Amino acid sequence: MVTSKVFKYSFLIIFVLAISGFFFFKYNSFDGNFVRDTVAKEQQLVEPPELDRVELIEIVNGSTYGELMSGVGISADLANQIYKTATDKYDLVKIKVGHNLEITFDKNTDQFKQLVYKIDSEDELAVYQNSELTAEIRPIPYEVKIVTKGGVVESSMYEAALKNNIDERAIIALADVFQWTIDFALDPRVNDGFKFVYEERYLNGEYQMPGRVLAGEYVNAGQKYQVYYFEEDKDNVGYFDENGNSVQKMFLKAPVSFRYISSGFTTGARYIEAFNISTGHRAVDYAAKSGTPIRSVGDGTVIMASRNGSYGNMVKVRHNGTYQTNYGHMSKFAVKQGNKVKQGDIIGYVGSTGLSTGPHLHYEMEKNGVKINPLLEIQPPGRAIKKENKPRFLTEMQQWQIALGK
Repeated sequence: MVTSKVFKYSFLIIFVLAISGFFFFKYNSFDGNFVRDTVAKEQQLVEPPELDRVELIEIVNGSTYGELMSGVGISADLANQIYKTATDKYDLVKIKVGHNLEITFDKNTDQFKQLVYKIDSEDELAVYQNSELTAEIRPIPYEVKIVTKGGVVESSMYEAALKNNIDERAIIALADVFQWTIDFALDPRVNDGFKFVYEERYLNGEYQMPGRVLAGEYVNAGQKYQVYYFEEDKDNVGYFDENGNSVQKMFLKAPVSFRYISSGFTTGARYIEAFNISTGHRAVDYAAKSGTPIRSVGDGTVIMASRNGSYGNMVKVRHNGTYQTNYGHMSKFAVKQGNKVKQGDIIGYVGSTGLSTGPHLHYEMEKNGVKINPLLEIQPPGRAIKKENKPRFLTEMQQWQIALGK
């Protein structure tokens, strides 16, 4: 009886194994899915697609175009043809140290296929071989990501940016957007807040640099300032406030750029409302390191660039029949009398010449021949967006306000 049961169970086990084997070989035999899938996977791993050969040549001090081309096996004759083809678009003699030449060779023939040189952060020169050599200037094909970042000021907006892992180039760009509104040497206060939307640019998946600031907000001592990038038409592109007025005004708020005073609050700045008979000081002093660039706050003509008594080396710029600005104690000049200057142009460098106890800029503004407080001078609003374009501006602004958390 026991033997009979054992036999039954043994037979049952053998039967199950036989059936399993049948289905296994039926669906996983040499003409089945298992083998085909395995072969397919092996084929995917073997023989990766052949790619064009790309040589990235760093331009170092002393490099010449001809030597760089020769170094990657391009003949003098072909290098000369490439140079001549590019000349109408860009002179390759002007290639800059720190940039690269990217040269591509065909994967099948190993013949020259393309040269690419990034001229600046926006455009690149491309010389490529079709039926003949062709050259063009084209936008660099960045992948652009839109990000929103911000922080709270403890010592400076710059330090707050670094604390929040914001690229310092992005925070300098933000300061440039607000340079007509905020004097970053004098205005910032502890607990000021900022937030902005801007582009991050990538090439081949790697972060390269920040792009345009698209919107920004700075809260200074409780006062909120907003800016929005907008392209009304080809003649009116830039930054506007929430009412559609251009924030770009006749004068910059400060003659010293944020990038040179970004390490912390500037000490020593002062303004005296009434003349002090003993010193005659009615100006704003910007404490800054010797050699710090000084910029003209507006367009105008240089009417003085020379030594001037207690002012030391001094530059005066006449902006129009109403306004004039004066810059004293310079270490050296960057302009001469009679030069025309644009807003933001460098006119000299901070020093301690004349009656001065340390390096600083003595900055004055005159209105109709009378010295006034440049910090309190109210400038008219910038050019407004036209009525017919206002709905488009408001639509874009609302998009950026959502990104800013409005």
